[in-house]
Amino acid sequence: MSGPDLRARDADQYPADWPADLSLEGISLTDPAALASPNVYYRALREQAPVFYDETFGVHVVSRYEDIQAILQDAVTYSQERGWNQQFARGHLEEFKSILIRHGGGWFPEVLLLDPPRHTRIRKLLEKALAPRRVKDMEPRIRALIVERIESFADRGEADGVADFAVPLTVKVICEQLGFPRGEESQEIAVWARAYAGMVHGQKTREEMLESAALVCKLQKFIIARVEERQAAPQEDMISDLIYARLEEDEDAQLSFDETVALTRGLFNAGNDTTARSLSNILFIIATRPDIAGQLQEVVHDDVRLGRFIEEILRIYPPVRGLFRNTTQDVEIAGKRVPAGANIMLLYASGNDDPGVFPCPRQFDPTRNNVARHLSFGGGIHHCAGISLARMELRNAVRELMTRLKDIELAVPQSEIRFAPFPTIQSIERLPIRFKRRQ
Repeated sequence: MSGPDLRARDADQYPADWPADLSLEGISLTDPAALASPNVYYRALREQAPVFYDETFGVHVVSRYEDIQAILQDAVTYSQERGWNQQFARGHLEEFKSILIRHGGGWFPEVLLLDPPRHTRIRKLLEKALAPRRVKDMEPRIRALIVERIESFADRGEADGVADFAVPLTVKVICEQLGFPRGEESQEIAVWARAYAGMVHGQKTREEMLESAALVCKLQKFIIARVEERQAAPQEDMISDLIYARLEEDEDAQLSFDETVALTRGLFNAGNDTTARSLSNILFIIATRPDIAGQLQEVVHDDVRLGRFIEEILRIYPPVRGLFRNTTQDVEIAGKRVPAGANIMLLYASGNDDPGVFPCPRQFDPTRNNVARHLSFGGGIHHCAGISLARMELRNAVRELMTRLKDIELAVPQSEIRFAPFPTIQSIERLPIRFKRRQ
């Protein structure tokens, strides 16, 4: 059974002078119009230049699903470690590093993004902390936090879906799992963490970099103190799990102090920022498409069908538009030669919209037989480590929303909804909504 067609929404938001046969000349992925409603642009990339050098952004953009998947499966030729390092604090990395070393407790590289074989050991140790048993044990408490957050505004009849729901909820959830404070201090920690994430999502001036570096120093010093506390006295939380995870067959059987700090920082960012964007995007669909909201209400108490519903929304509105790799040798992608040392952006959002893999890609259809093949969680050895936790949190959040609220709609014209101006993420800045409490 096919579902609602979302193409009309894209056409309404796209500039009137951008035709369906859009030319790529002079247009960058960083252009506000391309970021606001990008599917016409994605289609032009796939059809005209599936490997397109974006001069403004300084990267080769790979847009077809098949090519993206092939690159994700080859972590040696296409280095995520080098791709991240090329984009992070772009143009200011050495100064940024020196500030963190002097004032933030040190420089802690993203160990989960290391290339193999070093990545393999880190991944195994992290998976011990995110074992299915632990995720299952988390569910009742996460559900309670979701209910608490919804009840905080349910009788008001209006709220901001980002500021009142998605962001504070995901911050509280990950803070509790890591053993961080969950009160007002948690919101301050989230601000520090967003400064770190912004070093790869947006291109910073030096002044902006310095402001972000000061916040990241606070984040790192906070995490360092928590890790030292757990080393002295372990608790029932993820930091303790990371510290005491062990691989019997490996000579480096445990995470080092620096690795634990880096992983804790990474878990906080992923568990907060990415999940909040996903939840905001889902709520946007509920508020703007009553037909889809009606379908959702029918499946909300069926775990399997609700899961498929959420996967389809993640495909159409991925929280991460794309991330980077760097070529370790000369390669050919889709018939185009790309030199060694080139930075590549894997445009996940375009791969999710590829009609060769997802027929009628703008058609919302949670019954499609490959609904979970989307790229929103990445792929290959670097696929999202917290995928089970994210899916569980989203499933429970959507269920409790639809169980407790009804008639959810935007409180402002849809044209006023703004997305963050970053080519790497799809993030709604504000989401004013109206609703009624379901009796």
